[in-house]
Amino acid sequence: MLLMNDSNEPRQPEVRITSRLIDSLYTEAMLLADEARSYFDEGGREDRDSLEPFVRVSFACESLKVTTRIMHIVAWLLTQRAVETGEIAGHEGRRPERRLGQAQPSDPEVVDKLPDVARRLIAASSDLYERIKRIDDGVVGEEPPASPARALMGRLERGLGGNLG
Repeated sequence: MLLMNDSNEPRQPEVRITSRLIDSLYTEAMLLADEARSYFDEGGREDRDSLEPFVRVSFACESLKVTTRIMHIVAWLLTQRAVETGEIAGHEGRRPERRLGQAQPSDPEVVDKLPDVARRLIAASSDLYERIKRIDDGVVGEEPPASPARALMGRLERGLGGNLG
């Protein structure tokens, strides 16, 4: 169900992010960061050296885009973790400077010229960024949970450090 605003235009559904989701996405982002660093800094050297000069520059640019996307994601997730643990207030976590940073999209024509591993990492970082963007667009600050059961689960997660399963 889409919620309506004062202008009667549909807006994104609101999402309440949990510590379990934050931890899962953070783990995914850090694994992707490590894989990207390993490939673009070391493992991809041979791939990069075999490319034509223009494509080699594109390879370098795309590696920076992947890194930037992941760093935006990690920063956003750390902010959400701080909101969830109460280190910062929910409304502070929604300030414009704490929202997900704007990432430069990859050009499909350029990406098509890159090695398979590079293409896979670019796609994975873009996919993760888009998923986080959808969450960021719908996250609420300090709204009450939709049900008493969710409120209890939230309190239990905070009390147990998010280790419920």
